Amino acid sequence: MTKKAKNKAKGEKFTKGDEVTWRSHGSTAEGTVVRKLTRRTEAAGRTVDASPEEPQYEVRSAQSGNTAVHRPSALHRK
Repeated sequence: MTKKAKNKAKGEKFTKGDEVTWRSHGSTAEGTVVRKLTRRTEAAGRTVDASPEEPQYEVRSAQSGNTAVHRPSALHRK
């Protein structure tokens, strides 16, 4: 497996303010990383079971302004 493929399988690391895209309901959504979640917390209207080993990212949609939470493997740098 190539280094790039290994990073993709693990998921990329993002920081606050990064512009990202993700698949949503059959189309591609765009937005900005709001914060990295590394513990169980409430975000985007639900309980997120994140950890330091398996972080998740809260993102704000550029189109709707709503927030969502995604695993790093679901996000792509814009």
